Amino acid sequence: MLTTKEILQNARSSAGVLAGLSAERKNEALAAMADALEAGAAEILAANAEDITAVQGTMNPVMTDRLRLTKERIAGMAQGIRDVIALPDPVGEVLATVTRPNGLVIQKVAVPMGVVAIIYESRPNVTSDAAALALKSGNVCVLRGGKEAFRSSQAIITAMRGGLASLGLPVTLINLVEDTSRASANELMTAVGLVDLLIPRGGKGLIAACVANAKVPCIETGTGICHIYVDESADLDMAAAIVNNAKTSRPSVCNAQEALLVHSAVAEAFLPLLKKTLVDDRAAAGLPPVELRLDDRAAAVIEGTPAGPEDFDTEFLNYILAVKVVDSLEQAIEHISQHSTHHSDGIVTENAVNAEIFAAAVDSAAVYVNASTRFTDGGEFGLGCEIGISTQKLHARGPMGLKELTTYKYVVRGNGQIR
Repeated sequence: MLTTKEILQNARSSAGVLAGLSAERKNEALAAMADALEAGAAEILAANAEDITAVQGTMNPVMTDRLRLTKERIAGMAQGIRDVIALPDPVGEVLATVTRPNGLVIQKVAVPMGVVAIIYESRPNVTSDAAALALKSGNVCVLRGGKEAFRSSQAIITAMRGGLASLGLPVTLINLVEDTSRASANELMTAVGLVDLLIPRGGKGLIAACVANAKVPCIETGTGICHIYVDESADLDMAAAIVNNAKTSRPSVCNAQEALLVHSAVAEAFLPLLKKTLVDDRAAAGLPPVELRLDDRAAAVIEGTPAGPEDFDTEFLNYILAVKVVDSLEQAIEHISQHSTHHSDGIVTENAVNAEIFAAAVDSAAVYVNASTRFTDGGEFGLGCEIGISTQKLHARGPMGLKELTTYKYVVRGNGQIR
């Protein structure tokens, strides 16, 4: 078993090799990794079954589903890598060119970060997504997954490393930290000189720990208290369909809706439709009904659970939705500004002016008009898979794809100029 420091040192020593690979060679490596994933499906599924068994009784069904792999999900992971192959290589792109009066030609050129460390929780598919995006963007990755998914992640890395080895490339271009204790996470946060960028991808606690303790550059990602506001002019059937999708299609992910705001002018009509869609119809179909946590005004219209003081500041990651009635667009925007994590927030409205006011005033990485928040995703945004969804403003915001994993340098060409 290698120590975390040894893994980081191996990664650092491989960074120059990867930075020197051509776009064609990187694409060959990605193709071999995708093929190896599918070829190793039996071993990956066996490892995942051990992870699933180990969490029985300690993890809720929604989170267990996030951990579970199937043959179809592995095929999807492999396809995600192939989708990255089809994207333009960002490395070497000339972002700007300036010719000075003295004849100097100054070019701003995209280059890899170097070594990118990613800390994430029990989502084994992140292992392949992160490795693919890092390699294509010229970065060596050091992955530190959650202990619940360690066997799965290890099997995925083993398969992809086999693909690299088949081409004669160093397997240390992609790395998995073997220590799943808190100590290894802290070591990545403080690995000055070995880690160029740290991306924590997980819940509120992980993000807070990284922000508080990281001594290396860090990007906040992941936590999503996502809102949808149903305006007084909304098409209510459309609103019900959007909320249903945003809440129930995959409640364990960061772009799932956690809070609903309803204008008082349509509350009497919309809230019964909401309850029918999310609770009654789902129960009748044998699906998990959504627990509606209602403020006093919503509770006066439909039955549900009284909302507690923390419910509008909680990322449930479950079949739970906090519901509040507001009297105006301005109240909705004010509530979102106080309670959102600036991930994804949306409005359902037929009023074009209100749509534009909302889009301008809500300060989130993704703002939606008449669409589900579930689209905040690298694949849905045309970026291939994603390394994470940044909820901050420097240097990346929203779904992070290949370009967000590069920085730049200036290349200056002259013919003897002196200052």
